[in-house]
Amino acid sequence: MTFNELIDKVRTIAGKADVSDKDFLAVQVNITGKDSGVFYVEVKDHRINVEPYEYNDRNCAITISMTNFNKMLDGKLDPVLAFTTKKLKVDGDVGKALEFSKILK
Repeated sequence: MTFNELIDKVRTIAGKADVSDKDFLAVQVNITGKDSGVFYVEVKDHRINVEPYEYNDRNCAITISMTNFNKMLDGKLDPVLAFTTKKLKVDGDVGKALEFSKILK
């Protein structure tokens, strides 16, 4: 999967997410490996946006490989397990990272 295909996949999943109870959440995702890249997912005013840019005023940033992020999106890797086994790193508010993972389920 290419980085652009990953962005499309995240947009599709995010488009189905119910964020009506969320006021603001901004998470930057740093994808490592061969098809590395950076994107962010922002929930603002009960709307969700996914863009392939860095986000300076984020709640947190997560760093994960393309393979493991895809496994998380497909429900084959639990985000908490990924964090505890150091497959996923969080810089910032870990609670917001967990909130983010629930949006993408």
